[in-house]
Amino acid sequence: MSTVAIDLHMHSVLSPCGDLGMTPNNIVGMALLKEVDYIALTDHNTAKNLPALFEVAKGEGLCVLPGIEVTTREEAHILAYFDTLEGAMELDAILYEHLPDIPNKPDYFGPQYILDAEDEITGEVDKLLISATDIGIDELAETVKPLGGIIVPAHIDRKSYSIMVSLGFIPPDLPVKTVELSKATTVEEAKKKFRFFREYQFIHGSDAHQLEDMAEREYFIDLPDLRKSTLIEYLGGAAK
Repeated sequence: MSTVAIDLHMHSVLSPCGDLGMTPNNIVGMALLKEVDYIALTDHNTAKNLPALFEVAKGEGLCVLPGIEVTTREEAHILAYFDTLEGAMELDAILYEHLPDIPNKPDYFGPQYILDAEDEITGEVDKLLISATDIGIDELAETVKPLGGIIVPAHIDRKSYSIMVSLGFIPPDLPVKTVELSKATTVEEAKKKFRFFREYQFIHGSDAHQLEDMAEREYFIDLPDLRKSTLIEYLGGAAK
């Protein structure tokens, strides 16, 4: 068993709220500089910068878990993680079809750049990615499972865009094993505040939108190995 430094929640320039410095090469470089073992890029409702990130990270000794931060119909942010890049890309295509036809306004919301492994712009997503999809939380769980994915409710301690604000609780039949906390709340504080969450485990993510906010060996979990399937199992494989 090894103690692994993680940061499983961050955004690239593809998220309109992401800083222009959040490119695949910069993200990988900063993760290596900060000596993080495992990262996940979780752009809003899209995975289109994951292929470039995976190419950049190849051979660098950095583990990358494919992820997306989905905004559900209830306006809750739910992290979806996958064993394979292909699974994340399949959800990407599904989410695009379930986003409303609201065009992005780059001057107002920020650009939504798709980059290659050289950090060159290869395209933009036209729909506004921070919109809520019309996929409910239950439907999202059912959608990701056959794609080799699991779900983790994001920043449950926040006063906006969390499952606790949207629903007030986690449905007992929702296949969730792990919930994420923001930087503002420690695990000890969460256990006192969310006493009825005793069956869940807590993780932290930086939710970085700029390079300096990425975690620097702050958040740890214990894993027997660094395979994606092992991390998926840890996060949700034994979920009820």
